[in-house]
Amino acid sequence: MKPTAGEKAFGAFNAMLMIGLCAVTLYPFLYVLFASLSDAASFLQHRGLLLGPVGFDLEAYKAVFANPMIVKGYQNTLLYVALGTAINLVMTAVGAYVLSRPKLYFKNMIMFFIVVTMVFHGGLIPTYLLVNELGMMNTMWALLIPGAINTFNMIIMRTAFQGVPISLEESARMDGANDWTVLFRIIIPLSMPVIAVMILWYAVGHWNSYFSALVYLRNREMYPLQLVLREILIANSTDSMMTGVASDDKYAIGETIKYATIIVSTLPILCLYPFLQKYFVKGVMIGSLKE
Repeated sequence: MKPTAGEKAFGAFNAMLMIGLCAVTLYPFLYVLFASLSDAASFLQHRGLLLGPVGFDLEAYKAVFANPMIVKGYQNTLLYVALGTAINLVMTAVGAYVLSRPKLYFKNMIMFFIVVTMVFHGGLIPTYLLVNELGMMNTMWALLIPGAINTFNMIIMRTAFQGVPISLEESARMDGANDWTVLFRIIIPLSMPVIAVMILWYAVGHWNSYFSALVYLRNREMYPLQLVLREILIANSTDSMMTGVASDDKYAIGETIKYATIIVSTLPILCLYPFLQKYFVKGVMIGSLKE
């Protein structure tokens, strides 16, 4: 059917609205990118919208990658993301599989106590004391073990696992499969969209995390990238990255270094998202269906 004039006007309005929302959402990132690529002195004198680099200059990025703490923070964060996401996926999948079994004893009571943790929790001080008593202070396990399972993610994965036909499990058990075989060779391969979503959520959570490291870590060599970024942006500790720079220019260069640090710390996770985006909506929808 040929669209009416009202439908055309409504479609044009929606297109303009979405373009405007995209521009508003994208501009802050582009501003940070353009500022990081700008000449420090020229950028400091610039006023108004920034629609491109003001005097192209890569000195800020050279200073960032010359900082040993940035490189060390990158290494630590990649380790925490890889190991932490693996632990999260295994623990969440095992917990979701158990809770998705129809013959589980006391299933409703167990789910009640699990859901309660989404509303009530011990708080920072009891958690700190527990981590200290377990001997995990100043180790990477203090960042990985306490948050090994996210309750909300486990509930989503549990719902997705319940959507797998029970007849497949019954057939596998007739062939001698145990629970581990059913989980890792049947349930998980058939639930890859929700697994991809879990990878994205857990990886982004580990990549952006800094508070746990701030509380539990004392050794600077173990700091994740976000904690190094916090020192640069909040504590304004950019002087060590500007050796050989005149004191009059340090403030201007320090500003572009901050923007370059933001780009360096966010770019990897932005590159990961497009590969998982196609699973995102499907995975969330699968996990959101009621029993």
